[in-house]
Amino acid sequence: MRVLLDENVPHRLRHRLKPTHEVSTVQDEGWTSIQNGALIAAADRHFDVLITFDSNLEYQQDLTDKSLSVLIIRTRSNSYKSLTPLLPSILEALEAMESGQVVRVSG
Repeated sequence: MRVLLDENVPHRLRHRLKPTHEVSTVQDEGWTSIQNGALIAAADRHFDVLITFDSNLEYQQDLTDKSLSVLIIRTRSNSYKSLTPLLPSILEALEAMESGQVVRVSG
């Protein structure tokens, strides 16, 4: 599965998702200044899942005609320390995600 980490997601997460998943970041792709609509369109062409902390993304963008799935993480902060307890749920969600689906993982 090809996974894109949004700007607000700690890059250290990539090491917890490999080798099972091919992981890149918005920064790796050179998409840091791209607005959400254009980011979704670009990611839809190259990735299977976008992982983000942006809980409003699904309401701000029309995802209905996209094959890209979105995994929204909801925690106290977007620090790696806050994210760590959710790793099992994140991995489980990635394995179960279907094309075009929006899934939320909270903790």
